[in-house]
Amino acid sequence: MQKSINRTLSLVVLFLFSMTTNIFAQSDAEGLDFGFWDALQIAGALAFFIYGMKLMSDGIQRAAGSQMRNILRTMTKNRYLGVFTGFLITALVQSSSATTVMTVSFVNAGLLTLVESAGVMMGANIGTTITGWIVSLLGFKLKLATYSIPLFAIGVPMLFSNKGKLKYWGEFLIGFAILFLGLSYLKGAVPDLKNNPEVLSFLGNFTQWGFFSRVFFVFIGALVTIIVQSSSAAMAITLTLCSQGILPFEVAAAMILGENIGTTITAELASLVGNTNAKRSARIHSMFNIIGVTWMVILLPVILPVLSTVVQNLFGIGDPYTVANDMPIALSAFHTFFNMANVLMLLAFVPWLVKMAIKTVPEKAGEDGLDTTLKFINSTNRTPELATVELQKEVARYGEITTRMVNFSKELINSTDDKISLGLIAKLKKYEDITDKFEEEITEYITNLSDQEMTHKTSIRLRSFFNICNDMERIGDIFFQLSKTMESKINRKLYFLPEQRNQLNELLEILSRAFDEMNDNLNLVSYDDASLNKCYDLEDEINVQRNSMRNYNQSNLGKENYDVNSAMIFTNLFSSLERIGDHLVNISESVKGEI
Repeated sequence: MQKSINRTLSLVVLFLFSMTTNIFAQSDAEGLDFGFWDALQIAGALAFFIYGMKLMSDGIQRAAGSQMRNILRTMTKNRYLGVFTGFLITALVQSSSATTVMTVSFVNAGLLTLVESAGVMMGANIGTTITGWIVSLLGFKLKLATYSIPLFAIGVPMLFSNKGKLKYWGEFLIGFAILFLGLSYLKGAVPDLKNNPEVLSFLGNFTQWGFFSRVFFVFIGALVTIIVQSSSAAMAITLTLCSQGILPFEVAAAMILGENIGTTITAELASLVGNTNAKRSARIHSMFNIIGVTWMVILLPVILPVLSTVVQNLFGIGDPYTVANDMPIALSAFHTFFNMANVLMLLAFVPWLVKMAIKTVPEKAGEDGLDTTLKFINSTNRTPELATVELQKEVARYGEITTRMVNFSKELINSTDDKISLGLIAKLKKYEDITDKFEEEITEYITNLSDQEMTHKTSIRLRSFFNICNDMERIGDIFFQLSKTMESKINRKLYFLPEQRNQLNELLEILSRAFDEMNDNLNLVSYDDASLNKCYDLEDEINVQRNSMRNYNQSNLGKENYDVNSAMIFTNLFSSLERIGDHLVNISESVKGEI
């Protein structure tokens, strides 16, 4: 197996090397003016195209990020709606990679199930074919530079708008203009090989192997997509080469199939730092594309001629096997046909794909136990508008982990076994370390996002997350200090009176309800729905209980059976627990956006 892979990779490298050296070597011999500078022109034009696509995609994600989140949440109830959702979002952002990465992160955050994500991934495959149609119908039929410049006239003034969304729509328009300028330059930079076919005569060395030739060019397409990290950019390269007569129709079709495999790498990379379900979602996407490419590679010699005839009659174009100018339209039709056929064929088998993903990506040992690392957010480059979804889930999880410390404190205060008590003290120390680590990593992630452009609402939300994490970390510190106080009590052989223990339990019971209220607010779908009335009521209860305990303590000091050292520890504990209550209110106020 390894030998076959190595042999295939060697052939791919040989092909790319042969293509490059043949063009350079033949350029002088055949009168072609093509050198290193021209190669840089092609690379620059491609970079221009990719940058325009990224700018356009980022602009629309910032302008309509919340709407896209709502679409994903509400329109994925079943796999059929999921397909439409994936198509719609990909058609909007013009990037199947953006849609698949978004989907993987939503699965990671627990907002989508594996079945729902499968439908979205399938729809994204159909949505990405829109780029091919734009390039083939507009890119090779219009003078793109003529139509791109007016877009700058509209988009640039929008960039200086004080309204965030208008600014991001301007960014979208400018990205659209740059994309087409890049495509225009790419067309001009590709050498004129149409009238010099002998330059690419070496291609015949790679087309004589029948089925294996098709597989070989599938690998070429996948490799190109992996290198440029965009199936849309790879598609644009392929269509441009075809329009110049550089690639034969059947070779280009095989490369397009490879581009469908290459685009799965982005989702796989995004899932590497995600949880098990995120990896399974990416695996479903990969299996879907690989299965589709496999059956299409086998049927390619049968389907291509039939599709060619249909496209000629439908669009009134020439034979794509012989007319280079009409090849891009036929290839776009092939790309759309393949993805739609693959969706129709495999949609019924989504449960099977999910089972295979679960089987090939087993649950990590201990994943359902104590997690000491972030689960929902990762280092993937995200726009702040979309990153808030994962951040909100991670902050809610941070709250749930911190809440466990109040239960350990209850057990510790009521324990009469020193061995058990010391174990609980060690556990509180461990959780204090976890809260420190969570606060550090989440705030670092927020800080990195803060360097990017974002809407005012997103900026407020990130500030809320930052404040919540600071308060959560302080709660962890206070619980740790409480555990050290209890450790001192154990070492000094001090004991609480039943009344002291009862009052501490009453305060802890109120505090537990306050933690529950905090967690309810942190787990809201929208922070705007948070209510503070109950939080304030619970804070008042905590303060009343604290005052009662303080009065009890002061009134009993000096009595014969009331130990002063125990009284000092008692004071330390109820004061610490009251301070935790203050931080809980701060957290809920941050959720509401009042801090």
